[in-house]
Amino acid sequence: MTTVSEQVSEKLKRTASRRVSQSVFDGSRLRVVLLVDVHDGAQQQFLEAYEQLCNQVASVPGHVSDQLCQSIENPSQWLITSEWESAPPFLAWVNSEEHVRMVEPLHSCVRDTRSLRFHIVRETGGDTAKASAAQRRLQASPRIGDGVIRHALTFTVKPGSEDRVAKILSDYASPEAKVDETTRLSRTSLFMHGNRVVRAIEVRGDLLSALRHVSRQPEVRAVEEAINPYLEQDRDLNDQESARVFFTRAALPAVHHVTAEERAEGERHALYYPARPGCGMRLAELLAQQDEAAAEDPASPVLRSTIFQRDDVVVRLIDQRPGVDVDVTPAHALTALLDGDAVGMQLITDRRSPDA
Repeated sequence: MTTVSEQVSEKLKRTASRRVSQSVFDGSRLRVVLLVDVHDGAQQQFLEAYEQLCNQVASVPGHVSDQLCQSIENPSQWLITSEWESAPPFLAWVNSEEHVRMVEPLHSCVRDTRSLRFHIVRETGGDTAKASAAQRRLQASPRIGDGVIRHALTFTVKPGSEDRVAKILSDYASPEAKVDETTRLSRTSLFMHGNRVVRAIEVRGDLLSALRHVSRQPEVRAVEEAINPYLEQDRDLNDQESARVFFTRAALPAVHHVTAEERAEGERHALYYPARPGCGMRLAELLAQQDEAAAEDPASPVLRSTIFQRDDVVVRLIDQRPGVDVDVTPAHALTALLDGDAVGMQLITDRRSPDA
C-alpha cells in the first residue's frame, strides 16, 4: 500500500511528464541501439573491431552490458544494443575524446550507422521483474513531447575572425525546409560568444535525415566552405573521415527541454555557461531543475527552455515573453561549477520555416 507522500510524488512525476518533452536526468536505465551497415566482405573485420571495443567499453563507468546481433536476412546489417545505469554516464562517454579514438577501428569497415537512445519504461521476465519500478530504475511514466527534435552544433573560430564569420553565417539562403514526406526543418538559430559558435536546429521527423539533407544543399555547403579557413579545428568537407570527426566533436546534444506555454511566441535568446572541468553534466542537471521549477511559476518570463551540454560547454536556449528580461545570474548552487560568468550570446540569425 502506498503512502500519501508516495502518491503525491507520483502525481508530481506524472504532471512533469506531460510538460517535459525531453530529459536525461530522471535516473532511469538507458538502452542504446546502434544500427550498423557493414561493407560487403568486411564482416570478420567488423567483428574483430567490435570485440576490441567491447573489452574497452566494459570498464566505462555506468556501463551494464551489451549485445551484438547480425541480421538473418542481410549479413551486412548488424545491431548493437547496450544498457547503461542512466543516460548521463553514457553521454559523458559517447561525447568524449576517448570514444572518438575508441571507435576509430570501426570506420574502415562500416558504411553507415544510426544511434538511438531510450529510457527503459517497462520490462518483463526474470527476477528483476518482481522488484518495484523504483528498484529497477524504470522511467516513471511516459513523457508527452511536442514532435520537435532539438540538436545543436558548436565550434570555435580563430580569434580575430569573429566579425567575418558572423557576416558569412548571417548571409545565406535558407535550404528547402521539406526533407521528405515525414521530415522537415522547423527552425535554425545561430549564436556567437567570443569565438564560439552555436547553431541550434529544430526538426520535425527524423533528425539524421534532416542533417544529411542540409549538408547536401549547395547554399549550406557554400557557407561551410567559406568559414573553413577560420575554424580552429581543421576540416576537409571533401574527406569523409575529416568531416565525420569534426561534426562528431561539434555535436552539442539537448539534454533537457521544458515548455511552459506551447502556443505562446517569444523572443529567442541563448545563454552560455562555461563549466569547470568535469562539471558540465552536473551544471546542466541543476539548470534543468531550475527550469522545471520555473515552468510551474505563471509569472516566469520563460516560455520554453532547452539545455544543450557536451563536456564543459553548457548552453541554455530560451524563448521568453517579449519585453521581459531574464535574470542570468546563476543560483548559488551553480557558482561553484562555473569557470567564469554566465553570459548572453549574440544572435546572428534565427530562421523559421513558413509553416513550422
